[in-house]
Amino acid sequence: MDTYFDAIIVGTGVAGCFAALTLPKDKKILMLTKAGLEESDSFLAQGGICVLKDQEDFSGFFADTLRAGHFENRRESVEIMIQSSRPVIEKLIDYGVDFARDREGNLLYTKEGAHSIPRILYHDDITGKEITSKLLAAVKKQENITLWEHTTMMDLLAKDNHCYGILVKKSGELFPLYAPYTLLATGGIGGIYENTTNFSHLTGDALGIALRHNIALEHVNYVQIHPTTLYETTPGRRFLISESVRGEGAILINKAGKRFVNELLPRDILTKEIYKQMKMDDMPYVRLSMMNITHFDIQKRFPTIYTYCRQAGYDLLKEPIPVVPSQHYFMGGIHVDKNSKTSMEHLWAAGETSCNGVHGANRLASNSLLESLVFAERAAQEITRLMQTASSIIDLLPLSCHSSHAEYLRNTFSVNLSDYQDETAYAKHLKQMIWSEIDRENKIRKDGNKI
Repeated sequence: MDTYFDAIIVGTGVAGCFAALTLPKDKKILMLTKAGLEESDSFLAQGGICVLKDQEDFSGFFADTLRAGHFENRRESVEIMIQSSRPVIEKLIDYGVDFARDREGNLLYTKEGAHSIPRILYHDDITGKEITSKLLAAVKKQENITLWEHTTMMDLLAKDNHCYGILVKKSGELFPLYAPYTLLATGGIGGIYENTTNFSHLTGDALGIALRHNIALEHVNYVQIHPTTLYETTPGRRFLISESVRGEGAILINKAGKRFVNELLPRDILTKEIYKQMKMDDMPYVRLSMMNITHFDIQKRFPTIYTYCRQAGYDLLKEPIPVVPSQHYFMGGIHVDKNSKTSMEHLWAAGETSCNGVHGANRLASNSLLESLVFAERAAQEITRLMQTASSIIDLLPLSCHSSHAEYLRNTFSVNLSDYQDETAYAKHLKQMIWSEIDRENKIRKDGNKI
């Protein structure tokens, strides 16, 4: 089995796929994922993807993003994302992504919470699945890209703040993978929460590993709660009711059946209002009604949501549905610069794993897919530039006197394979590290000091 690659990408969501497709076709790329190829949160995104409609929209798009983020956004990153949006959309279309269009073939735009105008492209209510599946299909066609499923990154192979690859566990076996460039695109941290819209295996492993190596993190306490997920008593991932539903006119009602809030408030503010109403009503949920929507066919516009709710026993055309806030998105992450470079050499991060400052303290609806694509592409572009002059990983690897595979890892990277044998205990350790960091930053913020 080959253990040497030109680049390793951990994650097969939109960030990982777009980065892999941007890297040179003559380089040997490995992509790996902890679960199945289609078990990334990118597949779960319902609403859509933002795009700059024209240059006249820049100031509005910019202002909407900052306002939603409570003006804690990194402005350079926001500008990069917005100005890069149209070229990224054009590339997605080239990969076969089918966005909604009118009869004349023009792209259709919808509006969601905290947006001043409609600027969101969509594909029914499964935009994330449409984009990610098309990118993944393109990845599978590339002969230079190898895909591994059910492979867990256990640690980085690092020395003197340089990354030389990763330690993985596959089919019960621990072994190293070496590369001069590593990109972490492992998704968010929803799996550490009881109620989440994320896949349960997305437990923020990359963040815990980053903490072990003193890699800079940023705003790990910035966690977004989605205001409307279907209230269910059974355990497991919560089904998201897209913000697009509210953008199209659905209303939130209290126990008495009265509308109690502006449904298009930023997500964090709307969540607080819902919790307040739940307390006033002494109910574990509020209700969302689509019965006032008459300007389009709900079953055609939101087929996935309609079908799921029908299976759960609710007819959206005839009755409101119970909804409750759930953990949804992670605005913090591994600190990166405008090219997705981390504080460790030879290591990049993109997507929900990273924090480039675009979202500030609260993500504007439908900015997540766009942000992931833009900054994954920038990571791949920078790696490509470095590939033109850099040495191979074999030349870069530190020398160490060793008599065995295990001894080399121990002497060179301080990696003791016995530390990772109990995968459950190790995962629990990483989770505890993340919670400790979240608690630490919450305390700092509560004390009034800005991180």
